[in-house]
Amino acid sequence: MAIIKIKQIKSGIDRPEVQKRTLRALGFSKMNQVIEAEGSPQVLGMINRVKHLLEVIK
Repeated sequence: MAIIKIKQIKSGIDRPEVQKRTLRALGFSKMNQVIEAEGSPQVLGMINRVKHLLEVIK
């Protein structure tokens, strides 16, 4: 699988608890943090769930 770079561009404050847990499961702990994740189906599903809070960097 390919490595994907993801950046959190919006806050998880005032978001449903499910979205907060998804951000935490992806490894985010603060704004503007960049994470490198493997492009597995599980990770892509989590990214899709909170895509309005993230930016995928190529």
